[in-house]
Amino acid sequence: MENLQSKEQFEQLKNEERTIFMFSADWCPDCRFLDPVLPRLEADYPEYNFIHVDRDEFLDLCQELDIFGIPSFVAYHDGEEAGRFVSKDRKTLEEIEEFINGLSG
Repeated sequence: MENLQSKEQFEQLKNEERTIFMFSADWCPDCRFLDPVLPRLEADYPEYNFIHVDRDEFLDLCQELDIFGIPSFVAYHDGEEAGRFVSKDRKTLEEIEEFINGLSG
C-alpha cells in the first residue's frame, strides 16, 4: 500500500476514479492487526487505489475529515466522498470487505 506523501497528493488522489484512504499509525495495535490482510484487499479490489495515511504525520487532515479513531477508511469516487468506515474499533477483513462492497458508484 502506497504511503501518502503530502496534502497536495491527497487532493490529487481523491479526485481519481476510485481511492480508499486508510488512516492508521505505527503505534496502533488495531492498525497493525490489519497489516496481513491489506495485500489481499488490494488484490481483491483492483479497481481501487489504496493509500495509507499516517495519522500522526497528517493530524491536520484527520481533523479536517473528522477522523478521530483509527484504523479508519474513507473512500472517494471522482473527488466525492463515497463512504467511510470510521471508528476507534478494531476492524476485521470481513467488515472492510462489507464496507467496500457497499460503496456506491
